[in-house]
Amino acid sequence: MPSNKVLEQKKQIVEDLAAKMQSAAAGVLVKYEGITVAEDTELRAALRKAGVDYAVMKNTLTGRACDMVGLGEMKQYLSGMTAIAVCKDDPLAPAKIMKEYADKISKFEIKAGFVDGGVIDAAAVAELAATPSKEVLIAKMMGSLMSSLYGFAYVLQAKIDKENGGEETAEPAEA
Repeated sequence: MPSNKVLEQKKQIVEDLAAKMQSAAAGVLVKYEGITVAEDTELRAALRKAGVDYAVMKNTLTGRACDMVGLGEMKQYLSGMTAIAVCKDDPLAPAKIMKEYADKISKFEIKAGFVDGGVIDAAAVAELAATPSKEVLIAKMMGSLMSSLYGFAYVLQAKIDKENGGEETAEPAEA
């Protein structure tokens, strides 16, 4: 029977993981088997750079943390060697990085994930990874808005040119 000290340590590990999962925007579970030390080092560096917490954890401890935060559904994916990556700020970061490495390393695979308090399967994690970042989406929206404004400015300039008796100006009016 384990000593009280060991039980307290495990309890603390579960509580720490549950706190990280509770405050996380998203997280991903991966099959950690068959990864080399060099690949692991590269993966961990990329995750650190993106602000993602990553840990290889016993399935029983991860399962208890899942229960504590209301993600008990995720326990069905806890078999074999499992690692978990969670990010507090960016819901796309864990999915994007893990998908990138799952594509590069054949034995490394995504099992499941969670976002907005709900469990998602591997296919949904892949979809999440394919989502453009917030900055890219904002840039696309601004480009669309600017395109519409330029079109509007050209229409106004054509109207002004027509009213001036057909005289054309070199540049359209600035929007």
